[in-house]
Formats: sequence, structure tokens, C-alpha cells
Amino acid sequence: MSPPGVQTHESEAPDGRLLHRPADGVDTARVAELVRELLVVLGEDPEREGLLATPRRVANWWREFLEPPAALVPTSFSETRLSDQLVVVSGMEVWSLCEHHLLPMRLELTVGYVPADSVLGLSKFARIARRHAGRLQLQERFTRQVAREVQEATGNEDVAVAARGEHLCMSMRGVRMESASTSTVLAFGRLREDAVLSQQFLAFAQTTGSGRPR
Repeated sequence: MSPPGVQTHESEAPDGRLLHRPADGVDTARVAELVRELLVVLGEDPEREGLLATPRRVANWWREFLEPPAALVPTSFSETRLSDQLVVVSGMEVWSLCEHHLLPMRLELTVGYVPADSVLGLSKFARIARRHAGRLQLQERFTRQVAREVQEATGNEDVAVAARGEHLCMSMRGVRMESASTSTVLAFGRLREDAVLSQQFLAFAQTTGSGRPR
């Protein structure tokens, strides 16, 4: 349920969950108040010079992070006789937040698909990744959400996504394994069933970053 007096709207996430968000976006004034209270609880003086503007800066960051660009109509270009080609877009990097500890994770992304009757504009992949990264996330969910939206945008199921994540919740707390990374791969259609296409995609993903061994 939403806090008393806060109006929210519901939207359905690609994984079927209902998202509850303030109808007017992030309440930056309230967030700033909470950050100020947190500083006090942590034993800091929010009135000292270095912290005076910190609550406002943090609140503005939350607004920017949780209000990524809205979905755009995908730009596609009609192209026939491309059903035998594998298109791979790699080198995309986004920042998200682990929902378990509210700590950042850096995600490197590789997306592959087999075109049907059209090809998708390349910038669309980056917008999809950024939009799904701009929320409290799990890497596994992020990978699935990106794959599902690419399927919708391309109009076919032959899609694969590989993500490699460096999680600060693992590198700066707990076991503190700074070099640890997590890789997730999700494939559908021909990219799951065709061994040749699957291996080609994984080779690209490993060579260009997502899931590469360290």
C-alpha cells in the first residue's frame, strides 16, 4: 500500500509485477528530509559546511535515477531476406541499484537477435537497457526485462541477452571480493534452439565483455 496522502499509479512490469510509483514522480522534498534524518542518526551534523546541500543533492539524484527517459516508439527499417543473419549489439554499460542493499551495480550488456522483416535502430537497445536499469533491480530480472522488450520491439522471439555485473554489495561489504562478477544469459527461439547461433552469440558476448572471464 502507498503511504497516507501519497497518490500513486500502477504500471505492469515486463515480468508481470505491478509497479507503484508516485503520480507526480519522486517527492524530492521528502527524500531530502529523510536523508537529513539519516545523517543525524549516523552521528553527523547536517548543518556543517560539507553536508548542508547533501540532502538536496541526494534527493535530486534519486529523481534522476528513478525517472529515466520514457519509452519511445522503436525505430525500425524494413529489410527482407535477413532471416539468416545474427545481429549483435555489444559494449553497452549501465548503472543500476541492487534492491537488496541499495548499492550500485555496473552492468555490461550484449544483445543479439535474428531479424524478421525489419531491423531495429541501434540506439533503441541502449534506451531499453537504460530504462530498465533506472530502478531498484536484480541482474537476473534486468536481463529478462531487456530480452522481453527487445522481443516486442523486433516483433520476433529470436533474441538473446548476456549481462555481466559488478556488484558493490559484494565488493564493498560482506565478503568484499573486489574482482568478483556475475554473468547472466537468457536466450529465446532460434538463439536458444540453434546450437550454431547460440555459440556465435556467446562468442560475441565473451569477446566484447558481457560474461568474459577475468
